[in-house]
Amino acid sequence: MELIIGPRAYSTWSLRGWLVMRMTRADFAVIDARYDTADHKAALEALSPSGFVPALRVGGEVIWDTLAIAEWAAETYPEAGLWPTDPMARALARSVSAEMHSGFSALRTLCGTGPDHPMVGLARAATPVDPALDRDLARLVTLFRQMRGRFGGDGPGLFGARSVADAFFTPVAARVRHFQIDLGAHGDDGTASAYLAALLDHRDFRQWEIDAGR
Repeated sequence: MELIIGPRAYSTWSLRGWLVMRMTRADFAVIDARYDTADHKAALEALSPSGFVPALRVGGEVIWDTLAIAEWAAETYPEAGLWPTDPMARALARSVSAEMHSGFSALRTLCGTGPDHPMVGLARAATPVDPALDRDLARLVTLFRQMRGRFGGDGPGLFGARSVADAFFTPVAARVRHFQIDLGAHGDDGTASAYLAALLDHRDFRQWEIDAGR
């Protein structure tokens, strides 16, 4: 089983897929790919049907979407508990993960990661100012406060125990850190900031940072 990922310093979707696979505790190899040049992209297309990362190669097949990788992992390793056991919590965990998967375009654009804006390390950047970004951040704060308030009593994850949702929001935590965003200015009472800090302090993300610096 092989997980194809992009540059660890700034490939946010690769981080999500890698974190999900780490939660399964399954053995998998990592193939590092790049997409900076035409040659890189051509080589990546030979590995991933979509030409994007991450992609999981397993049993002669390739799963090339992060949410699909997460669903496959949850079904293949049910003992890992990648989704909450409570039906409503599980439905909401899927909802917030899907929202992250397809939404928050201003955050992605204005707080984008790349060679000049890594999501690892000590580099920091000025906070962008934009009404659309403000709306995205306010939505995130509301979401984090609501889910942690309802389901966070059994652990530091968004739904208590660690789940796919936490893997999907870890790059958000890294963006907030890099761009020095004050969530208090967007309605946070400390809940959202504490949640994101816990994501960055998790041993798997710390290992990702170490590997990115090698």
